[in-house]
Parts: sequence; C-alpha cells; structure tokens
Amino acid sequence: MKPSQKRARKLKTQSAENATGEVKEASVTHLNESPSPEPPETNPSPPRLNRVRGKKRRQSNNPSETTEQQRGGVVSQRSSLPHHHHSDCNNNGTTVSAAATAESTPAAPSWETVVKVVPSMDAVVKVFCVHTDPNFSLPWQMKRQYSSGSSGFIIGGRRVLTNAHSVEHHTQVKLKKRGSDTKYLATVLAIGTECDIALLTVSDDEFWEGVSPVEFGDLPALQDAVTVVGYPIGGDTISVTSGVVSRMEILSYVHGSTELLGLQIDAAINSGNSGGPAFNDKGRCVGIAFQSLKHEDAENIGYVIPTPVIGHFIQDYEKHNKYTGFPVIGIEWQKMENPDLRKKMGMESHQKGVRIRRIEPTAPESQVLKPSDTILSFDGVNIANDGTVPFRHGERIGFSYLISQKYTGDSALVKILRNREILEFNVKLAIHKKLIPAHISGKPPSYFIVAGFVFTTVSVPYLRSEYGKEYEYDAPVKLLEKHLHAMTQSVDEQLVVVSQVLVSDINIGYEEIVNTQVVAFNGKPVKNLKCLAEMVENCVDEYMEFYLDYHQIVVLQTKTAKEATLDILTTHCIPSAMSDDLKT
Repeated sequence: MKPSQKRARKLKTQSAENATGEVKEASVTHLNESPSPEPPETNPSPPRLNRVRGKKRRQSNNPSETTEQQRGGVVSQRSSLPHHHHSDCNNNGTTVSAAATAESTPAAPSWETVVKVVPSMDAVVKVFCVHTDPNFSLPWQMKRQYSSGSSGFIIGGRRVLTNAHSVEHHTQVKLKKRGSDTKYLATVLAIGTECDIALLTVSDDEFWEGVSPVEFGDLPALQDAVTVVGYPIGGDTISVTSGVVSRMEILSYVHGSTELLGLQIDAAINSGNSGGPAFNDKGRCVGIAFQSLKHEDAENIGYVIPTPVIGHFIQDYEKHNKYTGFPVIGIEWQKMENPDLRKKMGMESHQKGVRIRRIEPTAPESQVLKPSDTILSFDGVNIANDGTVPFRHGERIGFSYLISQKYTGDSALVKILRNREILEFNVKLAIHKKLIPAHISGKPPSYFIVAGFVFTTVSVPYLRSEYGKEYEYDAPVKLLEKHLHAMTQSVDEQLVVVSQVLVSDINIGYEEIVNTQVVAFNGKPVKNLKCLAEMVENCVDEYMEFYLDYHQIVVLQTKTAKEATLDILTTHCIPSAMSDDLKT
C-alpha cells in the first residue's frame, strides 16, 4: 500500500511495515510550523524525558555551543561524562567558569571551531510564508490564506534552499536572518515537488552582507554525527539538536509522492524544522530536514534529504534554468527470487535481475521493452533478484537510485533477457505522467459547468479536499484503483468526473451524482476535460447524453440545458462556466 497522504500541512500519514510484513499506521509529519500549533504535552512519558535530558547533556558538551556560551559571559556547566567533557569541565566533573575553560583550551582548535561552525549557523534563516491554496472542491475560488513558519539556509550564488512544501501555493515569502529584526521579501526561483526542495533568492543586497554560504559535504556513513539547525515550534530563536545517521535507503517522499534516496536520523526535529540544514561534525551540510515519523512504537525518527538529491536539484536548475524533475523508467517490475520462476524465464544460474510486469504506454522505453523481459543491468550495474544494486561497502540499495541520478532527456544502457537471448537498448529517460497526478503546480484546477453539472479532473489534492486526510480509505474504490494502478494511454489523458450537481429544475433526479467518472459523451469517449468542454459547446444534437461509470447515463435537452447554465452561475456567484485554461 502506498503511504497515506494527509491533507493537513502539519501531518501526513504513512503505512509502516515491520519485518514480519505487519502493517501499522504511522504519521509522517512535514516539519514546517503550523499557524496554530498544538500545545506541548504537560506530562510526557518518563522514557522520553530521559532521552531529552540525554540529548541536552550531549549538546551542552558540543564545542560550538561552548563558543556561543562564551560570548554571553561566564557560564557554569556540569558533566556526568568526564571523558566527553571537551575541556569545559575538569576530570572530576566539577563546575568551572567559561573564562577558565578558555584558558585551558588550546587556542588553535578553539578558533578553528569558531571559523567553521559560526558562519554555518548564521547562514540558517527563518522562512515566513503566506499560502493561498486552491479550492479543489469549488475550483472557481481560492481558500482562505494562512501563514506558516519554517527554516532555510543560504548557499552560493545568492540563493536560499528550503522545502517545497514550505512555500507551496505561496502568496508572499519573507526571510529573516539569525539575530536580525528585519524580514526580507524573497522570490521563489524553482520548486522541486518530487524532491521537496525549493530555491529562493532575495534582491536586497543588505540581506547578503556578512553571511558566508553553507558548504556541502559528502554523503555521511551510518553512525556519523549530524546536527540539525532550524527554527522549530517552541520558540523564536534558532534551535540545535544532534544525533546520528541511523539508516540510508530509498524513502517515500510524502510531499512528492515519489521515492528517492533519504537519510534517517535520530535527532529530535519538530514542526518548523522543515528546510533546515543538517551538518556533519566538520560544519558542512549533509542534508535538509523535511519530514518525521510519528508512531506509538517509534521515537525520534526524522528524515533528511541527502546531498546527492540536493545536488541533482541544483544542477538541474542551473542546466535548464528551471526545474525539470527526476526521470523514471516507466515500468512495474517483479522480484525474481523464486528459483522456479527464474528457470521458467530462461535464466542461467549466474544471471540475476527483475521481471517487467507492465510498461507505461506513454513511456519512451515502451518502444523497445516488453512485458516479461528480465532486466539484468542498468548502465552497466548488475541488478540483483530483489531489485537492489551495490551502494557502498556492505550496503545495497534499490536500483531506482541509479535512475534518479540521471536527468530528464538522458539515455541509459539497459541489458535485458528475452527468450533466453541477451539484448541491450539505449533508453531515453523522461518524466513519469500519472493518470491522477500528485500535484498541479502553477495553476488553479480546471472545471467546466453545464446545466449545474460541475466537471473537473481528479488529482491527489482533489481527493484530499473531498475526502480528507484519510482519502485512501474513504474515496470511491474505482477512483482509488485508478489512482494506484491505472496507466495513461496518451500524454493528454485525464480522469474527468462529475464533482457535484448544483441543484436546479433542469437537473431534477440527478442531484445525488457525485465524483463519478465521465466515460463518454454522445457516444464519443472523453479523453480529457477540454475535449468534453469542446464537445458540449459544439453539440447541435437535440439531447446531450453523458455516459458515466457504474453504467449510469445523464440525458439533458441541449437547448434548455445551455440556457439554464447562465442562471445557475448567477445563483451561485460563479464568474464563468469554465476555467481560463479551457478557453484557449
């Protein structure tokens, strides 16, 4: 099952599957601060308190924080771990002043720490965004605007990185530097929906004065220390939490409804941390905080977008002067772990790979690949029977990682086994187009109204608007089946539905039709919403016949229905019978 998507900005749900295959419901949280945060628990459980105290002790022993504390004057500290004191307390764990600490600490390491860490902290900014989301249920109007707070950080080229969901449907974006009382207007340069990254800039030169951009580091190893910096809920000043890299694998990106490389860390990150950097022990950025897992059986599970994904986003923007996305190979595949299956497919004992189940008809690879082909390697890298490829020493990762390293329009060499014969093809990679898209970016939803029937297209935001955050359980089964399994037959195909019926005398008896797919009009198939609007507008037959799913049919007299449309629009204060994109 795909991860459950939550409509609320603060919470997203995800199905977490344990090692035995048992599925448990979990909540994946976007880490941007909500306008009305819930108050913290007044009586947290003792285990959680113990962990928080432990983290505070580790943070208080951090050399970078010691430097910050020395700025404010004399600071007293107590350490329960003498061998981790970092020269801020004596071997007996007794309290010493900051001045004494400075005297006992070698000068060179102290200044080196200041140079590396402090500029990185100053490069972290707070992002203030005003959002105005489209109203997918009433597509001719917008929802009430709301505000959110999140984090970001300055990189080279007078640019700022943050999360895509932090500035989604933005009306205004402002940035505030650490220790400043001024908010600067920002411009959104690019939004990467799949990777949940956004690129901003500020035209005011004053914003860039005295700030050094963050430098990126290499992909960290397991157990490497990470420090997450941002502006989470609970205060207005900058916050620092620390932990280690717990896991590295292909993760489900909730906002983008896609799967890319991700890091799991155990640092405490909360709402408002979205877009904040994660630093290694050398002060270099190794990722961007973007979501966390909330579950009764899990604590302190946060996720970070790693530098390979960040680098792909930035290079994609610099190469094309816009964000083009992460390419995919348009297939569904099956593991080949069963020996009888491998033997039936004609595989030798030394051969490994995955079997192609289905191919997207609109994908370029559909011209050369066929169902039941066995993919042996991708770009020279052999694929195992479970679909993984070598990653680093002692690690393996899903072969989709190799595809995500490519750019739109790139070619890849694919080796397959077909009828016991090995073949090689150069496949051109492109963006995957879903029948029910995860997002519609940069434009309001499309709609068309005739005789009170509101026609629109189905998308994930539309399902979330109609059925709430649990839409994967509450939406009609046929729509969910198309959402999970349907493939587009042409590049312009859309799933058109009757969203609702605005009651009038002309549509008596049809009032209960809601969210039902339109299959055909007057005997002609409906490919997309614009096709339907053109057929209705140009209809000269005496009757209009709409063939719906579940073998329903709607019949209206053409002349009477078109005449009634204007009165219905006036009654409901709808400015036009169709959206602007259908008028061209």
